[in-house]
Amino acid sequence: MGKIISVVNQKGGVGKTTTAVNLGAYLAYLGKKVLLVDVDPQANATSGLGIEHQKLEHGIYESLIGIKPIFEVIKRTVQDKYQVAPATISLAGATIELVNLEQREFRLAKILEEVKDDYDFIIIDGPPSLGLLTVNSLTASDEVIIPIQSEYYALEGLSQLLETISLVQNHLNPNLGIMGALITMYDKRNKLSSQIMSELYQYFPNRIFRSVIPRSVRLAEAPSYGRSILHYDPNSRGGKAYDNLAKEILTLQ
Repeated sequence: MGKIISVVNQKGGVGKTTTAVNLGAYLAYLGKKVLLVDVDPQANATSGLGIEHQKLEHGIYESLIGIKPIFEVIKRTVQDKYQVAPATISLAGATIELVNLEQREFRLAKILEEVKDDYDFIIIDGPPSLGLLTVNSLTASDEVIIPIQSEYYALEGLSQLLETISLVQNHLNPNLGIMGALITMYDKRNKLSSQIMSELYQYFPNRIFRSVIPRSVRLAEAPSYGRSILHYDPNSRGGKAYDNLAKEILTLQ
């Protein structure tokens, strides 16, 4: 039975999609069967794996509102064990439509239940907001990874995110756990980065990944070629960091 992990932060530009895409690629490379579920209307995870979302007839949106079963929208990637449930532009209107649907917070959980046994890991890339799509992601998940950029305002909004997670735990998904905070865009030359590190330990004393994701040009370039860093430049610092993260996650299982 697959473990469902949401990569969540309501702040944009913190390496959320980069983490979802590349963690999935390395878990698949390490022999696990992985499904990436893109519930971000920007569809960056979908295009980052080389799928032209503008040309897709159906995506995760159609599954959420009950038009298509999820196994009909899942697409292959260049990796054998790595598949994606893509986002399309239709997802932008999903929040409004979901409001009127029955059990609106459980729509994603319900559709993932159908395919959970087919994968070792299901990774959800949520939108950079705390709306209904993020709540659906958290309700469907076993664990949460919170990417946090090592910069001055990194911890701003973190208490709001933790409060949302706590509300979901109390009312919708009591089994939801925080797997850990992941430090992204780390620059060891920057004194601020180590200051952020020590502040983070106060929020997550036992739950900060040892793997740290560096600031990396190669990581930033890879999505424009429709590739994960594994297929773009696995020997780069970013590639090695996501390889380490995937291995670290496997040791936690």
